[in-house]
Amino acid sequence: MKLAFVLVEPKVPENVGAAARALCTMGFSELWLVNSDLHTRPEAHWLAHGSDHILDNARIFPDLAAVRNSADLLMGTSAKPRHHRQDWHEPRALRSVLANKGRSVATAALVFGREDRGLANEELALCDLLTGFPMAVSYPSLNLSQAVMLYAWELSGLARQSDNTPEVASDASLGALRQRLETLLPALEAPADSKLSQWVFQRLPMLSERDVGFVHTLCGNLERKL
Repeated sequence: MKLAFVLVEPKVPENVGAAARALCTMGFSELWLVNSDLHTRPEAHWLAHGSDHILDNARIFPDLAAVRNSADLLMGTSAKPRHHRQDWHEPRALRSVLANKGRSVATAALVFGREDRGLANEELALCDLLTGFPMAVSYPSLNLSQAVMLYAWELSGLARQSDNTPEVASDASLGALRQRLETLLPALEAPADSKLSQWVFQRLPMLSERDVGFVHTLCGNLERKL
């Protein structure tokens, strides 16, 4: 599994450089930026300290929807659980969720919001699940680069595991299963805004590699019946 760290419209180039340094020290290399060129600023490289290659190879996306199309599993950081969603995980629990995915997830992306206002509700709605650190006090919140460092440390073992993980067939992946269900559920008279569809997509990110394969088989049987 490749794990990408996504910064959405960061405001401070020093935070981008410090985030790159945090990723490098913990064995990660994928830095993705949304609607930003701050990785090219001298201030970012001042704080990168030996991780300039991560800044130089950063992928740039116009919006989070484009990131959604490049990741099998999209995880948004949020200070607290949002509204009706039951899929908010502390970092240690998130590590277990990712480790359980096996080869069903080729690319997972962990998304960090803007320093001043985080992720918008519309952006959080694009995410498969949410994660956050439990805080002793509600304010001040973590600095962006601090948050990246804490997640990179907690998930660092996944970087080593990814080097020995073979590629998964695209038709057996979690991302392919999501797309399959987006087509199949309306055919079963369960539109996207129905309680059934909401229930399915909220629980989809929690499936293990074995469960993903089972649901793919189930979808195939239903498609043949239809």
